[in-house]
Amino acid sequence: MGSVKDTIILEEPTRERTGVGRFVFSDRYSVFDWGEMPDHIEGKGQALCLITAYFFEELENRGVKTHYLGLVEGEKVVDLNGLEKPSNVLQFKTVRVIRPSEVPGGYDYSAYVGEKGCFLIPLEVIYRNSLPEGSSVFKRLREGSLTLEDIGLEEMPAPGQVLPRPILDVSTKLESSDRYLSWDEARAISGLSPEEITRLKELTLLVNSLITEKAEGLGLLHEDGKVEFAFDPQRELMLVDALGTPDECRFSYQGIPVSKEVARIHYRRTSWYRDVERAKEEEPVHWKERVVSRPEPLPSELRRAISHLYMSFANQVTGREWFDCPPLPEVLGKIKEYLQP
Repeated sequence: MGSVKDTIILEEPTRERTGVGRFVFSDRYSVFDWGEMPDHIEGKGQALCLITAYFFEELENRGVKTHYLGLVEGEKVVDLNGLEKPSNVLQFKTVRVIRPSEVPGGYDYSAYVGEKGCFLIPLEVIYRNSLPEGSSVFKRLREGSLTLEDIGLEEMPAPGQVLPRPILDVSTKLESSDRYLSWDEARAISGLSPEEITRLKELTLLVNSLITEKAEGLGLLHEDGKVEFAFDPQRELMLVDALGTPDECRFSYQGIPVSKEVARIHYRRTSWYRDVERAKEEEPVHWKERVVSRPEPLPSELRRAISHLYMSFANQVTGREWFDCPPLPEVLGKIKEYLQP
């Protein structure tokens, strides 16, 4: 069980062939790497499932390899057009997950040496089209772990700044807390060749372009997002996990977040968030053990508004009225009231 979706393995993968699994998208949610938060967001699981199915199908139509096999309805696995009512279960090809071992001061990735294919690449690739308030880029620039040269800028950016071209970032995927890497570090720990890194970047930009195009058609700004990759048995890159959803991406509408950033903004105002940040600075690996406080549930009206945000977004992205909920501009008007300082 994950913090926001459960994984069911129907057929185990091997070095030579992929297996079969299912994601059961839940109404749970997570922020700041905490894991499951204390309440649930109704309809979120089905909305995320439909959105990610939509983008996987669009990518497959463009010749991009993914692990997507379809949506589960009853005893059948169907595509989005064949689905009669919302589903929260997505069937996919499984690959091996090779976990780095913990060592004093970090992690050992030597298990990846000599592996040919059919495994999850232990990286998250982040693309950024703008730098919304709360972006980790600002903190990293202040700390000096990131430079303006790294992101192709000549002067310090301002919150909300749209970038002249997308920038790509990369972080760890299988450590207790995400850790940003240089591209040289990313290549070293994952065992990718320079050509594979280049192809991974090209596919990330293609995904970004597809999602941006769809968002612009809905009047939304696509600010940033993340994608994950695996190798198939022939060591060809394929997109995995979920993509294009308000959990994997940040969207906004006239400055209002259309993502789980709404929940992040709420929790950034709490003492629990300050405890989390302090713990991560003191103990980057086992930081959760140092957090004594616990997050409180969301206010009920804010939780309902976030629920409507996910459902309305799914309706608009897929072009089909799966959910009975207010239109997105009306939902965002409610959320804007809560986000006022």
